Amino acid sequence: MSNTKTIQVSHLGATAGYQMPHPYDPSKPTLVLVNSFTTSSELYRGQYENSKLTSKMNLLAIELLGHGKTRTPHENFTYWDTAIMNLEVMTALSIKKAFVLGTSQGGWITVRMALLAPDRIQGIIPLGTSLDYESPRTRELGCWDGAEACTGPINQWTTNKATPDFEPDNDYCNFLIDIGFGKNCPQSTRDYWIKTIKSNYQGDDGRRRARMAAINLRERDGLHGRLFDVRCPVMWLHGTDDVVYSVANAEQEIKMFVNAPEANLVTVKGGAHFLSASHPQDVDNALIQFVGKWHK
Repeated sequence: MSNTKTIQVSHLGATAGYQMPHPYDPSKPTLVLVNSFTTSSELYRGQYENSKLTSKMNLLAIELLGHGKTRTPHENFTYWDTAIMNLEVMTALSIKKAFVLGTSQGGWITVRMALLAPDRIQGIIPLGTSLDYESPRTRELGCWDGAEACTGPINQWTTNKATPDFEPDNDYCNFLIDIGFGKNCPQSTRDYWIKTIKSNYQGDDGRRRARMAAINLRERDGLHGRLFDVRCPVMWLHGTDDVVYSVANAEQEIKMFVNAPEANLVTVKGGAHFLSASHPQDVDNALIQFVGKWHK
């Protein structure tokens, strides 16, 4: 059962959804977790339940604008807005510094948070991501065509008519589950996320949030020119069976963190796009080592 709470922040008048399922311990480092496209903080249930991980660090999952229980009165927002909101959530919870892990679109948030608050972000862990826009370059390296993948749902979810009965259809839910968790994921995983995605995006408000989330993904700005300015350690985690963003792309992009004190790519054999869900033990062990090394 979800343990998601909400907290009010000033940026865009947002009410941010978050999970911190274990009591906050200021003596331990904190890891912020940022979920993937149209999932929620429940993506990290495996991490919450791993006492080996939670004994070493506080876990704080913050749901992006357009996701989970996060709400704003503004229909338009960007990934930069989510990064600002996340930093405000940290402030509201009296968390001065943190590491940040982000899955897929969450990876873009890790970099933005490090750029906006370099004194507060101790290290970033992009996971199953790409730091480019949806460019021809990424497709040449074996990544998906995200612009094409998003255009169908955006067109379907764009209308001037009220849609009180809206919910994402099964085709969309199964597509997301197939690319994220893998086509052969357990049926219980598939059933849970079909139910969760439909529940998170109900009615006219749900349609508008899903639409803007998809527009953000399709039309986001790339970060290549800004990676020079990331000066915290970076550990990039990537599954070899990721069908959205390729290892070849990650191998190129990790080299762009030229001013990070350390920037390493860690590949996980057989890992899916949502790597923390498909291979939680590999991810959690790597997190313990990385956070333990760089927490001061």
